Amino acid sequence: MADAIERVCVVGAGVIGSLYAAHLARIAEVSVLTRRVEHAEALERDGLRVSGKSDFAVRVRAAADPAALDDFDLSIVATKATELEDAASRLAGRSRGATVMTIQNGLGAEEIVRRHGDWPLISAVTFMSGVRHSDTHVEYELDTETWLGPYAGTLPYERVEAVEALLGEAGLRARAFPDLRPAQWSKLIFNATINTVAAVTGLPHVGAFASTATPTDLGHLVRDLMDEGKRVAAAAGIELHEDPWEMNVLAVQRGETEAAAGGYAHVPSMLEDVRAGRRTEVDFITGALVREAERHGVDVPLHRALYRLVRAREAVA
Repeated sequence: MADAIERVCVVGAGVIGSLYAAHLARIAEVSVLTRRVEHAEALERDGLRVSGKSDFAVRVRAAADPAALDDFDLSIVATKATELEDAASRLAGRSRGATVMTIQNGLGAEEIVRRHGDWPLISAVTFMSGVRHSDTHVEYELDTETWLGPYAGTLPYERVEAVEALLGEAGLRARAFPDLRPAQWSKLIFNATINTVAAVTGLPHVGAFASTATPTDLGHLVRDLMDEGKRVAAAAGIELHEDPWEMNVLAVQRGETEAAAGGYAHVPSMLEDVRAGRRTEVDFITGALVREAERHGVDVPLHRALYRLVRAREAVA
């Protein structure tokens, strides 16, 4: 496998895909595979603009037809988990031997991609976030890290380090791990809690999520949910990279600082989906945690209840 990564294909042009594509386009040849023809045409015509934490504009190749794009050395599959099956099928037969990186929330993305090709895989999770202003303009809101690691021995760790270096050179924060699972599970528990609570309450990720001053404060439920998740991780033999409750407290503090400076209160993706009447990623996030709990004989009544509540909201959307 060649070490050089000169051609990158980003699959999915939402906020996260656009942030990867735009930053990487400053140092590599970047193509973007979109779902909509008009989206691809706009990117080809106008390029891609980033504002906020970064401020620049770049040219990218874009197409809705994968046959119209060149081969790649690295593909970053940046769709939501609900769109991953279709995205992976569109990559089938392309760039054999290239590295593919999944960055979906929850568990199981790698298995879905492997059904459509035997590419060497990097598992990744990202904490970046932003606001989509148009098909060609995203605002970079949280410039937090992408965590990445090799999936199931499908490629050497040195390749993961090369992608880490590439992201860093592009101006993105990244950290490679020889084993991503402790970091992946930290984010799983964080997401399974914050996203579902936001989807049910309608609240963005604000100070209430970390407040425990009175018996009725929301922070008690958030912490209890995270404690359930930590018991599942322990039963699965996972020593967490970071404590999800501390991640929550730090994220709330950072969000309050950003809001005071005129920024946006962070709206978790599951709440965005509920507001828009879309299918959420709850099956891949909270559903995955509940299934792991059942597999390891751990009772998670709070997560199970929130899972059902979010699915009920989907059913009436």
